[in-house]
Amino acid sequence: MKNLITKVEKGEKLSIEEAVLLYDLDIYTLGKLAGTIRENLHGRKSYFNINRHINPTNICKDICKFCAYSANRKNPNPYTMSHDEIMNIVRTSSKNGISEVHIVSAHNNQVDLDWYLDIFKRIKNEFPNIHIKALTAAEVHFLATEHKYSYQDILNMMIENGVDSMPGGGAEIFDEVVRDYICKGKVSSSDWLKIHKLWHNLGKKSNATMLFGHVETRKNRIDHMIRLRDLQDETGGFNAFIPLLYQSENNYLKVQEFATGIEILKTIAISRIVLQNIKNIKAYWVTSTTNLAILSQEFGANDLDGTIERETINSSAGADSKNGIELKKLVELIRDSEFIPVERDSLYNELKVY
Repeated sequence: MKNLITKVEKGEKLSIEEAVLLYDLDIYTLGKLAGTIRENLHGRKSYFNINRHINPTNICKDICKFCAYSANRKNPNPYTMSHDEIMNIVRTSSKNGISEVHIVSAHNNQVDLDWYLDIFKRIKNEFPNIHIKALTAAEVHFLATEHKYSYQDILNMMIENGVDSMPGGGAEIFDEVVRDYICKGKVSSSDWLKIHKLWHNLGKKSNATMLFGHVETRKNRIDHMIRLRDLQDETGGFNAFIPLLYQSENNYLKVQEFATGIEILKTIAISRIVLQNIKNIKAYWVTSTTNLAILSQEFGANDLDGTIERETINSSAGADSKNGIELKKLVELIRDSEFIPVERDSLYNELKVY
């Protein structure tokens, strides 16, 4: 283990086998290693943005076992927003000073392609300074397949209609066996990576996620991170990596043992160590709770996402995130943990240091 620690301290790339061994280190050693990398990249700054999440529909042709959001037997309340409803939300949120609107939906085959794309144009025309982060790679795959377009066609249409960057959702776990079990029929791991590569080649940025704490193994997580590391070496297009903790309520995935706080912190720290070519590691308070997200700052995380205002996907599965978090509270939490709150835009340009 001493040789492994030395390799980490030198910033050398780890193999899958070496990175899995990091889990055997005690939590304090891992925290110190990840914290040093964080400190070298960001000092004591912790980033967030003022954003609004909008989830315009929960009608989905796919049924992922971990999902509590899509309309099915466990959530018999289907809805699809009109564009006017969405615009009214954006108008209200714009008065609260949002710099980003984050739009992710289910895979709704009861609406046409224009329903997905036209809203971006309307938002951009009325609010040209609001960054539009929209459409996961899973949604891109769905739209391309459903409407018989190539991935490149859909990505080009997104840009033409005002989308500025892509969120990292739909990645789940890249291991094909696990993926076949938890989200059969969804975009494949290779196509998820292909879509983000095409997006990066268009000069655009995106995020990357990993859903963990369900039926995956530690090796599955490391394999996932290393595939992202390899693509980042090639394109440099990922803004941030976001480990998403599985939420257990109202879904069909029967998980017997849930991730402990130590396991979560170790995973965040290891992601910071393995993904040294992705500058930002996000502790997404929506899935991890604000307390654990704040603690994650000591384990390599330098970003806490944002105020969100309203969130329905993870809250449907039990996360305490339905009404977002107040800006004042988020700033105070960061400051009280002896980090420096820094408001950023969607591309990590600093807007205000608190």
